[in-house]
Amino acid sequence: MGFDVSAKVVSSVKQGLSHIGDVDSQTVADLRRTDRLDATTDMTRLGECDVVCLCVPTPLSKTRDPDISYIISAGNAVADALRPGQLIVLESTTYPGTTRDVLLPLFSESGLEVGRDFFLCFSPERVDPGNEVWQTKNTPKVIGGITDACLEAGQAAYGRFIDQMVPVSSPEAAELVKLLENTFRAVNIALVNEIAQIADRLQVDVWEIVEAAATKPFGFMKFTPGPGLGGHCIPVDPHYLSWKMRTLDYQTRFIELASEINAEMPRFVVGKVRAALNAVKKAVNGSRVLVLGVAYKPNVDDIRESPSLEIMKELELDGAEVVFHDPYVAGFEDEERSWTGVALDQAALESADVVLLVTDHSVFDLEWIFDHSRILVDSRNATSEVARSRGARRGSAGWIVKGASSPTPVGTA
Repeated sequence: MGFDVSAKVVSSVKQGLSHIGDVDSQTVADLRRTDRLDATTDMTRLGECDVVCLCVPTPLSKTRDPDISYIISAGNAVADALRPGQLIVLESTTYPGTTRDVLLPLFSESGLEVGRDFFLCFSPERVDPGNEVWQTKNTPKVIGGITDACLEAGQAAYGRFIDQMVPVSSPEAAELVKLLENTFRAVNIALVNEIAQIADRLQVDVWEIVEAAATKPFGFMKFTPGPGLGGHCIPVDPHYLSWKMRTLDYQTRFIELASEINAEMPRFVVGKVRAALNAVKKAVNGSRVLVLGVAYKPNVDDIRESPSLEIMKELELDGAEVVFHDPYVAGFEDEERSWTGVALDQAALESADVVLLVTDHSVFDLEWIFDHSRILVDSRNATSEVARSRGARRGSAGWIVKGASSPTPVGTA
């Protein structure tokens, strides 16, 4: 049984249609046909469920503080329907202590005792959108319970469809596991993004450096630079830990610095566009820039926190005419305006003063894009093989792969 506040989502599920990219509609339709899946906006029906998983958004406020209002709202709905024997599991990423300090008091008001009358756990969602190898079933599942009985109940429930359970000592431990996973990625991405800026100033190809370092069979894990962080998790989750530690009078210096570096990358990429235009004696003001890809990562339709959005705003502030194409995103709205994508054809490429590749979707014909772009700025190194096959040298920092007047790339900033 799926519960959602959106009548549109519920209606879609009832019609056998999927609103999630990684779940095809045929799967939903088959489950509906065999009466194994239903959806509702009626939260009073939560009492029908033996296991309730809370998977609600946990965004940041404008001041970058945790917004757990969705958790509280969902928790209140569960508390209103709570009955003996139920297992409640929070999966939403949050700061350590949320399960025990926020949800447990809501449920305890019923007079039911945790670990005896109902069971409460935290088990972080581990999903990599677009990953065809690691999915829900074969990704190990971390779980921590308020009591030993809670943990036992949680493992029994998830163990029915998860290959490997990873029990930890408490909900706080499980909450911190999730934050460590995403903070690890954020910090290492920040490190390689800083190396990209260092390489730029040294006039060294950062992609060459990364690939050479990755040949070391021990003590090195490959991360690649890019235009910035995107998605709901990696740009957001470390701030939950930072906020929690500020309440304990501790400054998370690594996390804060990593956030600053990653936040600089969209402006760094815009600088590459400026440099490319300057090399052919054109100003950004009045130039047409075609941005390829607004989703935060390849082969998904999620634009949350996407660096493309910041890049497009920066270019517009410089006076550029900015258009975009994304095979997964027809259009979107931000705080200021609505955006509608353009068709990706030869005319669109050739009419652009600069083509900026931000998200390297696998459906992009990179050779065709390379050949028909007057100037191409590639923030993902996706066209490096094409450039090599065309005999074109990349810019000294490896970002600009094709200039306007010859196959030799324009120089970097």
